[in-house]
Amino acid sequence: MSIKDKIWAAFPGIQIQTGNLEVDPENLSVSVSPESLLAFAKFIKEDKDLSFDFLRCLTGMDWDEQGLGVVYHLESTLHKHTLVVKIISADRENPELPSVCHLWKIANLYEREVYDFLGINFTNHPDLRRLFLRRDDWVGYPLRKDFDMSREINPLRMSNETAMDTTSTLTIDEEGNVVEQTAVLFGEDEYVINIGPQHPATHGVLRFRVSLEGEIIKKLNVYCGYIHRGIEKMCESMTYPQIPAYTERLDYLSAMQNRHAYCMCVEKALQIEIPERVQYIRTIMDELQRINSHLLFFSTLCMDLGALTAFFYGFRDREIILDILEETTGGRLMFNYNVIGGLQADIHPDFIKRVKDFITYLRRKLQEYHDIFTGNIITQNRMKGVGLLSREDAISFGATGGTGRGSGWACDVRKRHPYAMYGKVDFKEITYPDGDCYVRYLVRMDEIVESMHIIDQLIDNIPEGEYRIKTKPIIRLPEGCYYAAVEASRGEFGVYMESRGDKKPYRVKFRSTGLPLIASIETIARGVKIADLIAIGGTLDYIVPDIDR
Repeated sequence: MSIKDKIWAAFPGIQIQTGNLEVDPENLSVSVSPESLLAFAKFIKEDKDLSFDFLRCLTGMDWDEQGLGVVYHLESTLHKHTLVVKIISADRENPELPSVCHLWKIANLYEREVYDFLGINFTNHPDLRRLFLRRDDWVGYPLRKDFDMSREINPLRMSNETAMDTTSTLTIDEEGNVVEQTAVLFGEDEYVINIGPQHPATHGVLRFRVSLEGEIIKKLNVYCGYIHRGIEKMCESMTYPQIPAYTERLDYLSAMQNRHAYCMCVEKALQIEIPERVQYIRTIMDELQRINSHLLFFSTLCMDLGALTAFFYGFRDREIILDILEETTGGRLMFNYNVIGGLQADIHPDFIKRVKDFITYLRRKLQEYHDIFTGNIITQNRMKGVGLLSREDAISFGATGGTGRGSGWACDVRKRHPYAMYGKVDFKEITYPDGDCYVRYLVRMDEIVESMHIIDQLIDNIPEGEYRIKTKPIIRLPEGCYYAAVEASRGEFGVYMESRGDKKPYRVKFRSTGLPLIASIETIARGVKIADLIAIGGTLDYIVPDIDR
């Protein structure tokens, strides 16, 4: 029985759309009423033939006269099928939807984000407060279409830097009325410390409030938004060719891959056939970017744990990649290389030789990394058995990338949904079952080897042809919804777009790789020593601008 038939049998009369099958054959979309959402969500997650256990993305939407709502992108890790679920609350004055965070743990932060930017209240959510914007003094919900951006209404005050030890929960009583209850985050008798937002071990302006009993972490709360720039909102006023520059600034260590995802999403919508030469070069560039990111991961983790010599090793070798990329793209951090329809320019004449020389060089140098750090007894004592994350929790939090694979979850987008040349090259998906800091480190180190193996298969076989096809000067996407994802350096980076047929998108949502990682931190860190939080944060490898967006 197909997914459509299975859903139809359980929920007769439910609205099911197949989308544009020419663009995406698996684009199955279901519209659910708020009253039916909990029963429907429980069914599609727990039914053994469906098993939608991975909430890939949750997008808050303002559909004008239709109302406010949410789009859920779901996937079954067992059966590999995907599903899009849409739900609308017609009441713009007091929009309410049921929370699904008891089914998918990542929905806790995803729903807080939607509440923050669109003002949708989620009933039975245990911690409904703003996630990014200033809790005490921010006025309005900026992703609403009627939000007035023409006047200054939010003067910067520091009142939300004070202790925020209470939150609200919306529950439904026996008569069906919504009741707001206050919950306490930290009690007066708890010993609470701040880590960040100005702290090198938080890898950016991220703040943890941690409740300690001696040296043991009893509770941890994450505070985001210190670097929030409103990129998703800005995209609504940009044309499609203008937006890619923003994708690179979300995660500057996945710049190539993020831009690739965006271009791929637009190209899918336009049904553009990309030249094979472009696909080869994009794949090689993505893997060079992955090695670049993993070398910086190695360097900063070593520094966090006190191994300063190893820190310099990683930076030394990363410079060679940056030199190669600069020669072709002109940039060392933001490359502006992928464009809609292809590449900004062809590769430099020395590109192939320099990449091959670098691969030969790095294979020798990797042994130095393992000699000085991996096998070090201090390294192993600090990371082995520390910061455990189970496979089930990794899936429930949507913690993809090296974190998920370190918990035994084969979550690589390059294998799940092959794109570019990944369906035609041979490489292993690195997984470990242990789920601790040490194997999260090993996954990235082993992935450097696999990235070099992918490049080896492609670098001497780049076909001749165009590096860019001609597109219209003004791009208008056909009306509809589109989603594309790549395996970025830290996991699945997705781009969801809704078009009304204009030259600017109606809504753009970027599926952050880092938000699921920080969502899982309290589960990972609860019961460990405060010093272990540094190793945990380092091996999760999140990037804060990607989280804040």
